[in-house]
Amino acid sequence: MIHFTMPRLRIRAWSVAALSAATVLGTCLMAPAANAHAVWFAQHGGRLAFIFGLGADDLDMVKRLPHVTSVDGYDASWKPVPTRLEADGPLVVVDSKPTLAVVTAAMDYGIWSKPPHGDWVNKGRDEVPNATLSEKNYKFAIHILGALDKPIPALANQALEVVPIGATLPTLKGQPLELRVLLHGKPVSGAHVLRDFVNDPDSNANTTGTDGTVTIRVRNQGLNVISATYDGPPENPKKEDRVEYEATLSFVLPHKPE
Repeated sequence: MIHFTMPRLRIRAWSVAALSAATVLGTCLMAPAANAHAVWFAQHGGRLAFIFGLGADDLDMVKRLPHVTSVDGYDASWKPVPTRLEADGPLVVVDSKPTLAVVTAAMDYGIWSKPPHGDWVNKGRDEVPNATLSEKNYKFAIHILGALDKPIPALANQALEVVPIGATLPTLKGQPLELRVLLHGKPVSGAHVLRDFVNDPDSNANTTGTDGTVTIRVRNQGLNVISATYDGPPENPKKEDRVEYEATLSFVLPHKPE
């Protein structure tokens, strides 16, 4: 298993000039997060694949595999199960044991800036001073494969996670599902939650309350990919305006027998 320790949010003393810049950037930090690419797990060709994309866009994960910083597997009682990711043709797939009940992964996707004209570039504000936004990106994913004995706990390698409050998932689409969003293991308010990141990525997001919770109705009798986004203060204000944390929770509700 690959492990890493996510850096905690660091609030630094700013100079007067930096505070002026912060005022200009305040609207960026307080505004609802725009949809960004995320990572999640889904079945492809009979294997569980690790996906990078947005909505129906399923992009090249193989070339992004070096950005993956942790992969962890657990059984139904949250005992570790040896788990790894491997490239298999155009896919990145999960290699583990039959006892695997939950698999998680984390990605450090670096710093990206949006110039006034053109596409995002993999550079910081120090290199793109006229950028309309510069942000550091971390992406996380949790996938539930089977029944759990206990609710999903705060996980060491998931700086942001969106998890069911109970251990049991709904069985039918349309049923309610209460979720909690955790940042570094603690409930976070103001996170934006989409109930169907793959099939309806442009829908209005729900926002977590002071206890970090939100209730949605399960959208699909099949694959569900729920996303949560939270914008935090920068780790390095010279390079980025904010840190964007993007997390997904995926699971499958079974269809009727053929």
